[in-house]
Amino acid sequence: MSPTADAKRRPAPPFEGGSAPARAPGETVAGWEGARPKDTVVWALAKKTDSALAVLDPPPLGVRFVRGDTIDAFRNATPPDAIFICSMGRKLVEPVLGLAPHVRWIHSRSAGVEYLMFPAIIESAVPLTNARGVFSPSLGEFVMAAVLFFAKDLRRMLRSQAARTWDPFDVDWAHGKTMGIVGYGDIGRAAAERAHAFGMRVLALRRDVEAARRDPLVDEAFPLDRRADLMAASDYVVVAAPLTPETRGLVGAAEIAAMKPSAVLINVGRGPIVDESALVAALQEGRIRGAALDVFDKEPLPPEHPFYRLENVLLSPHCADNTPGWLEGSMRFFLENLERFRNGEPLLNLVDKKRGY
Repeated sequence: MSPTADAKRRPAPPFEGGSAPARAPGETVAGWEGARPKDTVVWALAKKTDSALAVLDPPPLGVRFVRGDTIDAFRNATPPDAIFICSMGRKLVEPVLGLAPHVRWIHSRSAGVEYLMFPAIIESAVPLTNARGVFSPSLGEFVMAAVLFFAKDLRRMLRSQAARTWDPFDVDWAHGKTMGIVGYGDIGRAAAERAHAFGMRVLALRRDVEAARRDPLVDEAFPLDRRADLMAASDYVVVAAPLTPETRGLVGAAEIAAMKPSAVLINVGRGPIVDESALVAALQEGRIRGAALDVFDKEPLPPEHPFYRLENVLLSPHCADNTPGWLEGSMRFFLENLERFRNGEPLLNLVDKKRGY
């Protein structure tokens, strides 16, 4: 059942001024005849052109959305119970929070929340949730597309086709190869599921190494301080960690130097997790086989960047999860969490604001 449809089955929300007095069936209580349920007010920070906002229409019964992409849109609005952030940055979020001292919940439509890790949110007791897991399946598929791109040398096939050249050559297996995953969360596990289906061996790097060891998809788990060992043992290194102060530069020159000359680095986490200069040098010098990248230090990637010119790079302009309905799925997840919020139930995808994910 959809969150919107389910909303109509929900118990009546509280009334303005408190709960309605108990009464016998059919009894009318003086003073409550005209009482109206208290709406839940949600400020949706979104661009007016955001087509995914259509998922919010019509709003669930008892919910009122205030939408805008400027601070002025919220200055005189009814104070919010919740704030829903739709692809808007700190420049808008921070001043809007200043207008909402009594907000009780903040939700990010994106999975990454590094842009929200500023003092007003980190130090607040207000719960923050995100869309963790919503985009993981499509990113898991991109990881396998990258594996096959290099294993079957699709670049060479395309080059020969364009040149009208009949050029038979040997291709490699994905089966039997080792995938090492740096950041074994939802995205990492989605990649592991698909790698496992191809008969690949899976190594996992995770802060909670014991949790990774218990996962049936994982052949071997590594703590953070052994990431170079994981990379040395991997044919494909998948970076899927969130960006935090701890993970920034986690894959540096030393880690890249530990990789096999035949290995490929795949980044579907965040650009700054990998030392981009060290990666460019390794690719230019042929010290690793290649890289498949969906994220970068600076986005959009500047046209003069060497990644564009490197034949051993598969480049995605941060769109590996832009499948049909990708944002609509995240909107529906928000509505599900909104229903939980209104019913006083535990929220899904609580962010540990101290850790940043």
